[in-house]
Amino acid sequence: MAGEFRIGSHKVHRIEEWQGGFAPPEALFAEYEASAFGGHASEFEPDFLRDGLIYGYLQSWLIDTGEETVLVDTGAGNGKSRPGIPIFGNLESDFLTRLGEAGFAPEDIDKVFCTHLHIDHVGWNTQRVDGEWKPTFPDALYFFPNLDEQAWNPDKEIYPSLGGAAVNANVFEDSVAPVIASGQARLIESGHSIAEGMTAFDSPGHTPGHMVLQVEADGDVALFTGDILHHPMQILRPDWNSVYCEDRATAAATRRKVLEQAADQHARIVPAHFGAPHSVFVERDGDGFRPIYR
Repeated sequence: MAGEFRIGSHKVHRIEEWQGGFAPPEALFAEYEASAFGGHASEFEPDFLRDGLIYGYLQSWLIDTGEETVLVDTGAGNGKSRPGIPIFGNLESDFLTRLGEAGFAPEDIDKVFCTHLHIDHVGWNTQRVDGEWKPTFPDALYFFPNLDEQAWNPDKEIYPSLGGAAVNANVFEDSVAPVIASGQARLIESGHSIAEGMTAFDSPGHTPGHMVLQVEADGDVALFTGDILHHPMQILRPDWNSVYCEDRATAAATRRKVLEQAADQHARIVPAHFGAPHSVFVERDGDGFRPIYR
């Protein structure tokens, strides 16, 4: 399947849920400058820009170590009411079929790690069974950032103050709370080990508890970065946030820190929404960075 790669002996599968034109760049980037984006637009076509729209994907990453399987982020899910972002509402995708094509059934997933608790990263945590939302992966442990549970749980005081609360309507209730109720959830802090060689670190700004999963094996390093990067333009301009970033100054500082780490460690960056080849390396370019696709 396109987008597969290895981290040392680990095999990483890309499980696609959705692809399409999401929004014009001026509607996605909070700091958008037409001249800056226009200077690179031709480089982005057609994998990251089509017909004037940012072209993106909903995709999960399945890390198979040979001993256990770890699924990173779970897309938007099927049949879920999403008034905040209707394009991801009431989907009827063949995500589980594609998981099967990669060689895995839901029962084969040992662990699920959600970089954060936004609408398009937790959806397949659950599916409707006999009218109720139940964990999709019955034998898995699910790892959620504790800070994001505090932030997005509508029963807690911080939730109403978040700018994206309306965008994330219904998400906690149908895709996070049922997993917690099942006893399969683990709320984690920065530095938590998900599996051997896999460590989750705080990377705040996009959401209060956003985390990066660093995976090391046989001298290779990959950083599963969730929504720190939505698009390669943010490698060229780390100061550009998405309109969905809750704390833009913190998000920009986090983005630069992760890019610096990736450049210094020659680490593969694995975002949630990138077009082909779906992951990227970066090199320093003066005071900034440039993407390297391979």
